[in-house]
Amino acid sequence: MKLTIVGSSAFKELMLEYQKKLVALGHEAIVHPDYQAFVNGEKQDIWDMVTHGEHAKAKRENNYIMWYHDAIKNSDGILVLNFDKKGIKNYIGGNTLMEIAFAYVLGKKIFLINPIPDSVSYVDEIKAMVDEHSVLSDNLGKIQ
Repeated sequence: MKLTIVGSSAFKELMLEYQKKLVALGHEAIVHPDYQAFVNGEKQDIWDMVTHGEHAKAKRENNYIMWYHDAIKNSDGILVLNFDKKGIKNYIGGNTLMEIAFAYVLGKKIFLINPIPDSVSYVDEIKAMVDEHSVLSDNLGKIQ
């Protein structure tokens, strides 16, 4: 299965780790190439924008939202990396919420690595799009 990996930019190292895990299981795993660059210490001007209050500008100038839409459109589904962040268990931020919505309206499979966060104001929207059977509980072998 071809899966686009989505989640907070803070999980960039985990995106690459899960990409390797998916490939080892026989899947094709898509990660935005800038995450590999960020982990390698490249494109630090963009990473600085992401981490120092200019994230919207970085998204606009690098066309990240459209890139994810197109990647999801050309995938079988998405794998959402929703780990703890900002004191929120299983964090899903605004951008990831949009990526889940892209997958949902495009009829793609949606897999969450951890359960749906219950402490975000848009929990109902996530629950409307994500089937509880799509929660992997960090078991990638459940992907079908």
